[in-house]
Amino acid sequence: MAAAAAGPARRRRPEREEAAEPPPSPTGSPKSAGSGPGLARRLLGFELRELTRWQRFVRLLHRPQDPAALGAFRAAFGLLMALDVPQERGLGHLDQRYLDGLEVCRFPLLPFLAPLPLDWMYLLYTVMFLGALGIMLGCCYRLSCVAFLCPYWYLLLLDKTSWNNHSYLYGLLGFQLALLGADRYGALAVGGTLGTVTVALSPPPCPPSSVDGLFRPQKRNAHVPLWNYALLRAQVFIVYFIAGLKKLDADWVGGFSMGTLARHWLFAPFRLVLSEELTSRLVVHGGGLLLDLSAGFLLFFDATRPLALVFVTYFHCMNSQLFSIGMFSYTMLATNGLFCRPEWPRGLVARCPPRLQAWLPTTKPPQPSPDCLYGGRRARGSLRPRQHLAAAFTILYVLEQLFLPYSHFITQGYNNWTNGLYGYSWDMMVHSRFHQHVKITYRDGLTGEVGYLKPGAFTQSRRWRDHADMLKQYSACLSRLLPRYNVSQPQIYFDVWVSINERFQQRLVDPRVDLVRAPWSPWTPTPWLLPLLVDLSPWRQRLQELEAQLDGHTDTVFIADFPGLHLENFVSEDLGNTSLRVLRGQVLVELVEQQQNRSLQEGEAMQLPAGQYHKVHTVSPEPSCYMYLYVNTTALELEQKLTRLRELRERVRNGTEQSPLPPELHPLLGEPLPAGAPLDPLVSLLLRREQRQQRRERQASPAQRLRRFLRRKFFLFRRSALMTLIALRNLALGRPAPERLAQEVAFASWRGEEEEAQPEADGGAQRGPEL
Repeated sequence: MAAAAAGPARRRRPEREEAAEPPPSPTGSPKSAGSGPGLARRLLGFELRELTRWQRFVRLLHRPQDPAALGAFRAAFGLLMALDVPQERGLGHLDQRYLDGLEVCRFPLLPFLAPLPLDWMYLLYTVMFLGALGIMLGCCYRLSCVAFLCPYWYLLLLDKTSWNNHSYLYGLLGFQLALLGADRYGALAVGGTLGTVTVALSPPPCPPSSVDGLFRPQKRNAHVPLWNYALLRAQVFIVYFIAGLKKLDADWVGGFSMGTLARHWLFAPFRLVLSEELTSRLVVHGGGLLLDLSAGFLLFFDATRPLALVFVTYFHCMNSQLFSIGMFSYTMLATNGLFCRPEWPRGLVARCPPRLQAWLPTTKPPQPSPDCLYGGRRARGSLRPRQHLAAAFTILYVLEQLFLPYSHFITQGYNNWTNGLYGYSWDMMVHSRFHQHVKITYRDGLTGEVGYLKPGAFTQSRRWRDHADMLKQYSACLSRLLPRYNVSQPQIYFDVWVSINERFQQRLVDPRVDLVRAPWSPWTPTPWLLPLLVDLSPWRQRLQELEAQLDGHTDTVFIADFPGLHLENFVSEDLGNTSLRVLRGQVLVELVEQQQNRSLQEGEAMQLPAGQYHKVHTVSPEPSCYMYLYVNTTALELEQKLTRLRELRERVRNGTEQSPLPPELHPLLGEPLPAGAPLDPLVSLLLRREQRQQRRERQASPAQRLRRFLRRKFFLFRRSALMTLIALRNLALGRPAPERLAQEVAFASWRGEEEEAQPEADGGAQRGPEL
């Protein structure tokens, strides 16, 4: 990571060994006469010899740098985190997650972590929000970083179901900023100190670099050592590069990870010249792989940085529309400035009108800082222990970040079909999952009575379905809750069917194992976790071909099961035409109500009765593969009737229909319903569908979408602020009467008079068999 340590490459003159100490330049590189710069200095910004000895390396990392770009990133990061608190951190719906007395199973990383009472949780979020604002303004900077980081990491460790890569990245960036001198430049100027001096009405003659600059002039617009930039650049480089390495996975290279993403409207320009399949393989998967692998390198070098900025900006702007990832895209856009010349914000300020410049950060060169080292390579002066410590920390931190994404051989208990808990490995979007069926069975340990729980009972998330450690926590929680419902010594069994990256649907865990008493350790593999059937991966191309042969009214589910296990399934009465076909192995189909069994070999099929249970036993020594083909006959019949109504209306309008229209069908023509005539339910359904379609077309304009977006955000932030004020009032003055509190919560939850209409569910919607 030598390149990341030195920052973006710049052309510099070589230093002469006998040079006297010159005044510091904005980049921190001493100026001297001599021959032209060497290749290493032109490409990397430093000579390779500066890495050969520890003292030279320490001096390199403490080369003075302009603080402007660092301060700009700090301000942007603080703003984005302040916006993130009501949204992805959950302040807007905090009462729904941590309501006092709520019976809910939680999934903390450390077993002793538990949520605070609701009002105290609001106080915690308030501290985190104020800390983010303090980071943005550079106000009480170190204290603001601590105020943001402590609640942030507590909330992240409190709930593993909310883990993702970008939330983890926010915590890392906040931790790094707490150690850096990012408060020396980059905030808007104010005309006075906080609380002790009145705010001036005229522009200040010399804007401070941040609010802290009002109190400590020696920090105002002062150099920062190079390792401040090196740490952040290395972190961003690792995010890109490791994400690219993880995308070398065969599923991503083969185009199976995000198979349907190419249908999004953002890829419509590519589909004008490429098929959907080629758009997925070349643009989505191939382009994502190449960008992640190369972005860090392209951002580093001066010659390639403009091109990198264009592609990286386009990439993150697309991601902000493709995925619900909160502030991640904008945070990564903010990191682009860290790779540019450190003085670039001064250039922007210098281009502003003079009246505006008076309120913006200064354009004057930075002042010297005691944290930096000045002079040539032979400059005398002992290095302080603090500087050695900073250099050692930079190296150790980068090595730790390079090691952690590949440390899953240590924490084997968290490994499932994918390694580790999703959130710290930078394997972003590499794996997509589709769950066909989840069944939770409980057995009374004393009476033997068997019952079933609705999947997700007592939980607020669905992430537990993919992680063995969370299934273990969930079963332990259910064993504590079910005795309240007269279930003694409960035994809990999970049957989770999931497809990963377009493979067969298969079981994740052994359904015969009671997870309450099953062993689990973070350091050893989970014995009751079933393996991913990777030997069936070549079937995916064949499965896509089979699906392509189906008509618009037929759907399919592909199943793979292990020897000795069986699938119990119920075919809904709506699915009047359902069949089972064996693709590999041998199965025994048991028709429960008819008490009949039928053996099926590879290539054989049978019709399944609707409205009945059946069991599919795998009797072959190897895993069996079979497929369900089903037609939702109820939905098909409904669509046919609606089509006939549309055709009838068209004939009446063009005069080809001679017979009079029945009274109950008059609303088809926009006429009022005759008195006493009942409204035909099919006509009502058709009219509702058409009204919704018209409403969607009216709201499809960019202006309408922007209006809805701003409206949602406004009421989210409004509810966050009002609920926080209610909680702080409760802590300070006590809770009011329940009736008044309910009125206050209702007022905070009010979303305006123009409630967005929720689409009504149509009867007979097509669905798959209830596995």
